[in-house]
Amino acid sequence: MTTGTSVVRISRALDERLDALAVKTGRRKSYYASKAIEQYLEDYEDYQDAKEALRKSKRSYSLAEVAKKLGLDD
Repeated sequence: MTTGTSVVRISRALDERLDALAVKTGRRKSYYASKAIEQYLEDYEDYQDAKEALRKSKRSYSLAEVAKKLGLDD
């Protein structure tokens, strides 16, 4: 995997937490920053895909309908 360099401004408190985690685990801060960004992007892309699918959907479902379909209406 090739890597690139980006500059991200974060709060001092968040930087201190990242420092502490890096020291505790012996990993670089960049490892955790990269993993966090990767996870966020995956989650956000999934959210955007779901939002677009819902927008294109011709049918909406009530909470009661969803609960019944999933067997959660007991």
